Formats: sequence, C-alpha cells, structure tokens
Amino acid sequence: MDEEWRSVTERLRLEAGDEGAATYERLRASKDHDALARVLTEPQRPLWAREFAALRLGWAGDGRSFEPLVLLLNHREPERCAAAARALARLGDPRTARAAAALATNELRVAYALHPVRLLTELRAPESAPALIAVLERRLASPSDPYWRVALACVEGLGALADSRAVPALTAARAHPRLAAAATAALARMTDG
Repeated sequence: MDEEWRSVTERLRLEAGDEGAATYERLRASKDHDALARVLTEPQRPLWAREFAALRLGWAGDGRSFEPLVLLLNHREPERCAAAARALARLGDPRTARAAAALATNELRVAYALHPVRLLTELRAPESAPALIAVLERRLASPSDPYWRVALACVEGLGALADSRAVPALTAARAHPRLAAAATAALARMTDG
C-alpha cells in the first residue's frame, strides 16, 4: 500500500505496543473480513484495534466499517480523523456525505470539523457545498472565532467545488486576513470556470 497507509499502520503498531503486538499482527495479516468485523463489536477491544479493523474493512469496501469510521471521523485526535476520512472516501458508501455534513455542521463539535469539511470537498456530493457554506458563514459571524483553520478549509473546498451559491460567503471571507488570499483565489476559480 502507499506511504500514507504505512504511516497509519506504524502509528497503530506503536499504540499496540508490546502487549498488543500479537493482536496487531493478526489484524494486519487477516484476510477474513468477518473476523475483522467482529473486532468492531467485541468487548474489551482497545481503540487502536477497532480503528485498525475499521480501516482495513473500509479500504476493502466492506460496508460494516461505515459506522465505526464515522465515529473516528469525529474523534478528538486528528490522526484518527484523517485516517477515517481517507477510508470513508475509499469506501464509497452513499451515506458518507450526509454523515460528513452532519459532523461538519455540528456547532458543538466544530473543533473536530476540519476532516469532515475536507472529506465533503473530496466527495463532491450534493450535500458538500451547502454544508461548507453553512460552516463558513458561522465562522465568519464572529470576528474572534478560533476555528479559522476550519473556515480556511471551507474556503478552499468551496473554491474546488466552484459552486456559485458560495459567492456571498466567499466574498465575505475576503474581509478576514487569514482567509482573504484563499477566498480571492476561490472566487477567481469560479469566474474562470
């Protein structure tokens, strides 16, 4: 697999430590999707093992990984969110965009919205632009909003999507110093296309 996957598996191997080394190797080598799916629901399984099983199933296109991957997409640890987003994009489940939009627009979880926002951009689903616009408008509503990276991801995503419904929000984003360059570029992409 690619370098990104090697990085994820190395992180999980380190989390497993000596105590979980045998379990890690079994999960890494397993070709039995039913056995991997059981890891998702068995009691007493550590988070790293559940994540590894969900990622393996997601990369293989097994729909049983959908719910665990959505939970990981909303995790407080960015590495887990990023790995889940990649697996969800690869999984191709039609529910993914709706779940990512719900996570991205949940104001109580805005601190963890970066990866759902990026996933929405990658998916290019009907839910993508409306969700990114909503998130961006909320971020712009407060001049001291601490989640400017989420706002920047929305601006970049809306530029990539080139949806004309985003013009008012992108125009407003040009007034924010951290967003101005990206918003100008996003608007230019819309007029060039």
